[in-house]
Amino acid sequence: MSVVALNAPLLRRDARREQERLFSLCAPALALGTLVLFIPIGWLIWQSVIDANGALTLQYYRQIVNEGAYLAIIGNTFEISLLVTAICAVIAYPLSYALAQATPRMANILLLGVLAPFWTSVLVRTYAWIILLQRHGLVNDMLVGLGIISEPVQLVNNFPGTVIGMVHIMLPYLVLPLYASMRAIDASYMQAAANLGANPMRAFWQIYARLSLPGFFAGLVLVFVLCLGFYITPAMLGGGHVIMIAQRVADSVSLYPTWGPASSLGVVLLALTLLVLAGGWRVARRRVPT
Repeated sequence: MSVVALNAPLLRRDARREQERLFSLCAPALALGTLVLFIPIGWLIWQSVIDANGALTLQYYRQIVNEGAYLAIIGNTFEISLLVTAICAVIAYPLSYALAQATPRMANILLLGVLAPFWTSVLVRTYAWIILLQRHGLVNDMLVGLGIISEPVQLVNNFPGTVIGMVHIMLPYLVLPLYASMRAIDASYMQAAANLGANPMRAFWQIYARLSLPGFFAGLVLVFVLCLGFYITPAMLGGGHVIMIAQRVADSVSLYPTWGPASSLGVVLLALTLLVLAGGWRVARRRVPT
């Protein structure tokens, strides 16, 4: 019998003890995570399946499926989230590329402009957009002065105003991971592609764009998931005309004597978010180079 075979039980025992020690080190963090994450989610799910008398029921979920208003709100939430994510992608990619190609000093100055919104409350930024987009605000006055429009247009309390405000708030969440991904790309890859005969456009799409996909996908998923649960900006810039799931949850809490309707909407939002994350993970595994 070989030495390896003789020592196999001892090696397995040592490996098991090491795993037990690692688990004991992680136990406090796992307990804290269970306390602050899984217990509230479990309570939310429980509240969504009991009625006012404490009996098990699925009436709140049937209400979501059967009533067209709930389905319209869910569809509206996904429409806005997709549109905001798409606009952020169009703006963030060239902006991140410019940051990555700039000198370190200039990149820090430009990055400061991207990070500046994080130092201001979302509520304050939303109020600022209300002032800018109102009928006699700076945006309308500038458009009228330039002759682009003949009279002020409605830019708040509607769909466009909601999208504009959400894009402004969500844009840094895509720029930062994308910039970090681009900054890590070695410039010698593009030089090697040029030496092998690739033109700049082909080298960019075949090498640079593919290497930047991890940060791009991460930012897209982050922005989309955050948009699904956004509340303050749609509530204020939408003016009650643009309703998303988070707003409906808040209304359900204030309108109904139980947590059932709000909890069921919260569970639906959680399930949809997990589906988006799972779909994004599968797409990333197939498309993102390793």
